[in-house]
Amino acid sequence: MDFQELCKRAFAVVNPRELSELAEAGSVGAALETDTGNVYVGVCMDIACSVGFCAEHAAAAAMVTAGESRVVKMVAVNRQGEPMPPCGRCRELITALHPENDQAQVMVARDTVLTLEKLLPYDWKAAKRQQKE
Repeated sequence: MDFQELCKRAFAVVNPRELSELAEAGSVGAALETDTGNVYVGVCMDIACSVGFCAEHAAAAAMVTAGESRVVKMVAVNRQGEPMPPCGRCRELITALHPENDQAQVMVARDTVLTLEKLLPYDWKAAKRQQKE
């Protein structure tokens, strides 16, 4: 699947709304493509006490629930459908789910795709691997 279609899938779930006086959801949508070709989507949830989560987390949870963990492509889009880079927490989460997820292609802007490895060039997991050598 190309990134244009992946962006469409992510944008299809964007639906900003107030859930309650303390919670909002849907201002960011994400889509993850796995090595089997399945696509999982999710939206962010923003909670007043800061225990919400990003759209990538929701998509990853759907993926893991379905029994998968290997991501080959991912994108998050805002209310306007513009791609945006994953936060550090999302980068860490996705790389922790499968040893090859650091090679996942991530659209961080309309004309820019990087691997998670490039977005996390020397994270704590790399340091741990180096210590074992």
